[in-house]
Amino acid sequence: MMRYFTLISIFCISLANQALAQTDSMNTVNIMNEAGKKWYKTRVFKAVWVPTILVGYGVSTIQNHGFYSSYHAHADMRKNISFKRTHVDDYLIYAPYVELIALNLFKIKCKNDFINTALLTIKTELIMVAITFPLKYLTHIQRPDSSQPSRYQSFPSGHTAQAFAAASIVHQEFKHKSIWYGIGAYTLATSVGAFRMLNNRHWESDVFAGAGFGILSAHLAYLTHRNRWGRKCDLSLAPVYNRGATGLAMSMKF
Repeated sequence: MMRYFTLISIFCISLANQALAQTDSMNTVNIMNEAGKKWYKTRVFKAVWVPTILVGYGVSTIQNHGFYSSYHAHADMRKNISFKRTHVDDYLIYAPYVELIALNLFKIKCKNDFINTALLTIKTELIMVAITFPLKYLTHIQRPDSSQPSRYQSFPSGHTAQAFAAASIVHQEFKHKSIWYGIGAYTLATSVGAFRMLNNRHWESDVFAGAGFGILSAHLAYLTHRNRWGRKCDLSLAPVYNRGATGLAMSMKF
C-alpha cells in the first residue's frame, strides 16, 4: 500500500506544484509567502493531502490487493445487502450544484461573485474530465457487472468524481458561512459513491479514487484561479416592453 500511496502522492503534488508555479509566476508576493511557510501549511499540501489519501487507498485496493480489497468489499456487499438497481445516482451527481443554486436563491451569498463561481465551476469540470476519463481507458479495468459498452472503463468512478468535485465547490464557497453546507454536499456525494457500488457498477477502488480526483480537481481550480479574483458582480434581470416587443434586460455591475 505504501508504494501505491507514494506514487499517487507524487502525482497529486506534481499537478498542484505545476499549477501553482504557472499562476504564481505572475505574483511574486504569493511566492514569497509560500516560501516562508512550513510545508504542511502551504496551499499545495492543503490542496492535495485529502485527495492523495483517497486515491492512494483506492489504488491500493484494486482487484485483490490491500487491507480490504475491492473483491472482498464487493463479495461482502453482495452477500449481506439485498438491493434493487436504481438510477438515482445518475441524478444525485448534480445535487451539490442544486444546493449551490438554492443557497444563492435564499440570499446566502457564496464567497465569490457570479462570474468567479462560474469560472471556477467550468475549470473544475475540465480538470476532472481531463484526469478521470483518460484514466478509464489507460487502466482498462472491468466493471463488476461486466456491462457494455463501457465494460473496461471502471476505474475511477466518473459519477463519484463529478459529485465530489461539485461538493468541493459548495464547501469552498460557503465554508465561511457554515461548515454544514459543505457537510451536506459531501454527504450527497458520498451517497453517489455508495449507490455506484450497490448498483454493481463500480468497485470500492473506483469510488475512493473517484472521490479523490473530484476533490483534487476543485482544489486545483481554486489554487490557480486569478481571473477577476475578488471583484463583485451584481446581476439583475428586468422585463422590458418596446414598440410591441417584450423581452428581458440584463445588467451587470462590477
